[in-house]
Amino acid sequence: MSEALKNRRRHLKLTQAELAKEVGVSRQTIVAIEGEDYAPSVFLALDIAKVLGQTVEELFRRDVAQGQGS
Repeated sequence: MSEALKNRRRHLKLTQAELAKEVGVSRQTIVAIEGEDYAPSVFLALDIAKVLGQTVEELFRRDVAQGQGS
């Protein structure tokens, strides 16, 4: 789930701190999201998706094939 977020952030050459500042959270929050230790709220996920220019589904899709889905 977090690989798409991390890859997109890196593609845009944003640091975790820069992304955090853009969406109004701490760098540690971005670290936790990318490490799959924290699931962002819907509002935070929307903000992150907007900054990264992708949809929430593209960034936070759960891989059902690996048993992580519904």
